[in-house]
Amino acid sequence: MGYVAVASSVVRMHAWPTPSITAVAGDPVPLQLHDTADQRVKPVDVTPDANGEVGMYVCGITPYDSTHLGHAATYLTFDLVYRQLLANGHKVRYVQNVTDVDDPLFERAERDGVDWRELGDSQTDLFRSDMEELSVIPPRDYIGAMEAIGEVIAMVQRLLDTGAAYELTDPETGVTDIYAPIDATLQFGYESNLDRATMEEYFAERGGDPERPGKRDPLDALLWGGHRESEPAWESPFGAGRPGWHIECSAIATNRLGKQFSIQGGGSDLAFPHHEFSAAHAEAAYDVPRMAGHYVHAGMISLDGVKMSKSLGNLVFVHKLTEAGHDPSAIRLAVFAGHYRKDRDFSQDILEDAERRLALWRTNLAQEVEAERVQGVVDKLREALANDLDTPAALKLLDEAPGDHDGMLAAAIDGLLGVRVAA
Repeated sequence: MGYVAVASSVVRMHAWPTPSITAVAGDPVPLQLHDTADQRVKPVDVTPDANGEVGMYVCGITPYDSTHLGHAATYLTFDLVYRQLLANGHKVRYVQNVTDVDDPLFERAERDGVDWRELGDSQTDLFRSDMEELSVIPPRDYIGAMEAIGEVIAMVQRLLDTGAAYELTDPETGVTDIYAPIDATLQFGYESNLDRATMEEYFAERGGDPERPGKRDPLDALLWGGHRESEPAWESPFGAGRPGWHIECSAIATNRLGKQFSIQGGGSDLAFPHHEFSAAHAEAAYDVPRMAGHYVHAGMISLDGVKMSKSLGNLVFVHKLTEAGHDPSAIRLAVFAGHYRKDRDFSQDILEDAERRLALWRTNLAQEVEAERVQGVVDKLREALANDLDTPAALKLLDEAPGDHDGMLAAAIDGLLGVRVAA
C-alpha cells in the first residue's frame, strides 16, 4: 500500500439524493427516545444551536463489504428520528462519517488483491445506492476519515497539550503511537454503563488492543497509530501515521455540531468501546460533562434466528432484495415490524408479511372517508412514533385505518415512516 501523503489523498465524500419529504398534518408531538447513558426514555433536547439547528451524528460504514440488512436497519432507525424532528418543525443538521481508513478495509483489500481505496469507493457507492433505494434522508455532512485527517490531528494535539493523551513507543520497531487514558475524564463509563469485566471483553472483541505492552491501562484507546510500512500514513506534528477509530468520529462530530449536541447514534455494538471513547475524547478535549444529550442505539438483526455475520455467510443484502423485485417500502416495513432497540429477526416470512401489509394499506387507503377520522389516525401515528419510535404500535394502528381523505394519511405515512402508499 505504501505511503500516502495527505495532499494527494483528500477526496470529498458526497451523499445520495434527498427523497421527496411530504408534509404531515396535525400538531407536533415532542420526540422521546431511550438514552443508553441514562437508561431511560426521555425527551430529546431540541434546543437549537447558534444556527437554529438540532445536531445529530450517526456513525457510518467501514466500506469493506456490501450493505446488509443489519446496517440498513440502523440507518432506517435514524431516518425515522430525522423524520420525526422534521415533522415537528425542527431544522436538523445530520452528520455521518465513512471510516475509509481502517484495518478491516486493508485486510479485505489484501485478501481480494485490490487497492484498499478502490474497494472503499466501490462499497461506499453501493451503500449510497441502497440508501437512495430505501428513501433514507441523507446527512447534510457526509465525511470520509481521509478528508478529516487535519481535524483529527488538531484534536489529538489538543489532547496531548492538556495531558489527556500519552505517547507509547514500541522498543522493537521504534514506532510511536498515541493513546487516550481512560482516566482523562472522571465520567468514563457513563455512556455504556458496563462493568469493567464486560468492557475488557468488548474492547478485545471490537478492535481494541488490551494486550499491548506499556499501556497505562489495558482499556486505553488508540488515538494515532504511528507509520508502519504496510499502512497509509499522513504527516503530523507528532509523526507520520493514521487516526484511531474513535477519535475520527469525535473530531468529525464536534467540528460540525459543536462540543455538545443532541443525538449520537449507531448500532448497539457501538455503545462500547466506540461511542464511549468518542464521547470521552470530546469531553477531555473541551472540558464538558457529556458530548451528546442522547446516546441512541439500534438492536442487531438476525436471519432466521441466527445473528447476521460475515463469518457465517448469512447476510441479507439490500441490493439483492431490490434486484429480486421487493418493494423498498416493504423492506422498510419488515424492519419496522420490530422495535428498533430490540435484537430482532428477519426472514422471508417477515418480508412476505410486510408485502401483504403494504398491499392492505394501499387497498384500505383507496377508500375515501371523513377528514376528521383520518386526522385522528394521523395524530395517533405521531404519538406512537414520538414514543421512542414505537413502530409496532404505529403499524398496528395503520392496519386498522378506515381509509384516507384527499391523501392526508398517505402523506403522513410517507413523511413519518418513509413508506410510499400512494401509487
